[in-house]
Parts: sequence; C-alpha cells; structure tokens
Amino acid sequence: MSARPRIAMVGPGNLGSALARSLRRAGYPIDCILTHSRGASLMRARELAREVGARAAAIPAQKLSANLVWFSVPDAEIAHAAQGLIDVFGPETQSWKGKIALHSSGALSSDELGVLRRRGAAVASAHALMTFVRGSRPPFAGVPFAVEGDPAAVRIARRIISDLGGLAYPIRKKDKAAYHAWGTFASPLFTALLATSERVAALAGVKKDEARKRMIPILLQTLANYATLGAPGAFSGPIIRGDLDTVKRHLRVLRKAQPAREVYSALANAALLYLPARRKKDLARVLKG
Repeated sequence: MSARPRIAMVGPGNLGSALARSLRRAGYPIDCILTHSRGASLMRARELAREVGARAAAIPAQKLSANLVWFSVPDAEIAHAAQGLIDVFGPETQSWKGKIALHSSGALSSDELGVLRRRGAAVASAHALMTFVRGSRPPFAGVPFAVEGDPAAVRIARRIISDLGGLAYPIRKKDKAAYHAWGTFASPLFTALLATSERVAALAGVKKDEARKRMIPILLQTLANYATLGAPGAFSGPIIRGDLDTVKRHLRVLRKAQPAREVYSALANAALLYLPARRKKDLARVLKG
C-alpha cells in the first residue's frame, strides 16, 4: 500500500470519532462509518460521516471499497463485528486478501481479528494510550500507541500513527493485559481517585464543584513534579515525613466515609512499598489499625 489507504471505521464512539476526524485531517480518505446497531449509534455514525465526508451504514453493511478497516468498538464486540464484516468484500474465502484490519483494544491481541486473517487480511492491534470522553477532543500528537500483529499490518499502522503525530511502540501479545492495567491506573482509576477526593472534601464542608476548582493547582504541580522528578521526587506529605499522628487523624475522620478510608489505606500501603518514607514499620502498623 504505497498510497494512503481508504479507511472504514467501525464504531462511532469517542475513540472512533476522534480517530476518524484526525485521519481525515491527516489526509486519509474515510470511506465509511460503520456501527453494529441502529438507533442512536447509527445517528452518531451519520453525524460523524457528514463531518468527515464519508457514508454511514449498520453492520451487516453493503460492499466496502476501503483498503483498511479499523475497529474501535468495545473489546467484547471486536470479534463479533469482524464476523459481521466477513462478506463486505465478497463471499470468497480469500476476499480480504491485500486488506488491512486494525483494532484499538489495549487488552486484547490482534488475534481477535483472526476470522479476517483467515480470509486473507493482515491484522494488527494499535492502542492509543490516551483518554477519550464525550466533550473532549485530545490530539494524537505525541500520543504513544502500542502496536502488534502481522508485519504488513504493523507497517501500515506505524505509518498512520506517524502521520497522526503519534509514537508507535511494539508490544508482545502476552503483555497486553498488564499494559492495559497500567493505562487504567493512569487515567480511569486516577479519575476514581479524584472522585474519592471530592467525597473527602465534603467531610471538610467543601462542595464538589468548589473542591474540583481548588484541587487543580496542586494536581497540575504534582504532575509537573512527576514529569520532571519522577515518583520519588514528587512524593510529599505526612507519609514521607513519617508523621504518625497526622495519619492517625486522617484514618479517624475517614471512618465517616469508609470507601474513601479503604482507598487511603491502599494507596498509603502502596506508598510504603514504592516510595520513600520515614518510620515505614510504624506507619504500616497504624494503617492496619
């Protein structure tokens, strides 16, 4: 594939929409936006298709003219969606020969597209280590992608990622679950920590919106410290000082918000394992109490 391939996007969700828009801006023609269901999903597909100069369709779709199909659907739907597209290039056993199929799962390997591989496609997984939510359109510039799969599909994926401004890194199939768990810590569980922080703020009489506004400066500085100094250099507070009395006070007041107390204890114990702290044994005993 010397020219930029025509791309069919499967899934008009947050990630699929971001990819379609960025691919179009990077000069890739979008052939079709496909969805596995009708109703609201098909409406989103039509809206996105109008934006990127494509057509929209529900699976099973009419014949496609795309060279590359990119699946951006939930993990549990990848194999099902691939099965639904088997005959879009014709019913022949090798109808996918010369085509590329990618999926965006961070946890699952390229083998999820095995049904298309057996039809002749070269398949790969290409996962962007970035968060995509409704109402936000992060750029792909500088975003790392973990890529694995068949050599021909990996080559195309790496070229596309480069054209998007992203950075492609190889990953082994057996490492994908751990890789995705890492990404889950970096964003979804970090967001859960922020939500927990808002609950603790409520114990201090600070409402959720006000808590979010007040936390932003310390969050940004913590991330800046982490980026420059790493986790040990960015760590501060009562645990690094070995301040037993303060930790005890925290645990007492957090009895009023038991889920937050459990999060506090889990993270404090992680800090004792991975970060510098004074009086680690004493702190461990306090956290058990």
